[in-house]
Amino acid sequence: MNSQPTDAMRAANRRGILAMAGGMACFVINDSLVKYVSESLPAAQLIFLRGVFATLLLVAIAHAMRATARIHGLLDRRVLVRALFDAFATMAYLTSLFHLPIANATAINMATPLFITLFAVVAFHERVGPGRWVAIAAGFTGVLLVVQPSGAAFNAYALLCLGGTLLHASRDLMTRVIDRGIPSILITLSTALAVTVLSGVWSLFSEWRDFSATQLALLAAASVFLSGGYFLLTVAMRGGEMSLIAPFRYTGLLFAIVLGYAVWGDIPNALAWAGIALLVAAGLYVLHGERSRAARPELEPIPD
Repeated sequence: MNSQPTDAMRAANRRGILAMAGGMACFVINDSLVKYVSESLPAAQLIFLRGVFATLLLVAIAHAMRATARIHGLLDRRVLVRALFDAFATMAYLTSLFHLPIANATAINMATPLFITLFAVVAFHERVGPGRWVAIAAGFTGVLLVVQPSGAAFNAYALLCLGGTLLHASRDLMTRVIDRGIPSILITLSTALAVTVLSGVWSLFSEWRDFSATQLALLAAASVFLSGGYFLLTVAMRGGEMSLIAPFRYTGLLFAIVLGYAVWGDIPNALAWAGIALLVAAGLYVLHGERSRAARPELEPIPD
């Protein structure tokens, strides 16, 4: 068997893992900035203003990359469906977050890699060995140990949060089947547009408050990291093996722990340290398995 497909797939996997980890870091920084601003601005207004900044930034970047020559790609059916999945997933997650402890919402949202792996097996016939399933389950267990959700706080909003998690996984599935000729920056732009429009409609029925230049500056900064997260997540899901790359979404929790300590002085307890150890061990196991496994056929090509 020619080794070139295997070499290409391994390169795609490495690129996908790095993009996923980088994207999660961007999302954590974005969430931290948004959390701070949310103390003084209503959620719908905040998300809309951040979305406007992100959309303008992405339009400028797309134009600089000459991707606007293919702007009609925004009307591609799969791009539209993906954008809608992402927009409604964002609204579902944020709505549930307002009624759930953040630990519970985070734990539910971190089930996304499990759903993505299941979708990869069913839709793309990826071969997922027992070791990778164990690593994914161990990583999710690590998440539970770190966030330590309370059972008493689970309610109907937990089901809404789970629905948002399924929508996020469906978004990543749609990313996989979008025409390769459509630039990733345009797919990213479609997501920003969809979230901005949906939050704008939401804001019409919500309270608006006066905002300061400092709040706008923080939201502009958040939009930079949000845009980076959107773009890197798109890149991560367009190549390589979904079941291998998806578990590295857990790195977001590790970034959050580091940022929580650096900014707020939060120190994990004993259970959380055990969870961190599980997360790191699961990630190292997946990386070791990717490095040491024998050559395998390349995945089926992505449909146009």
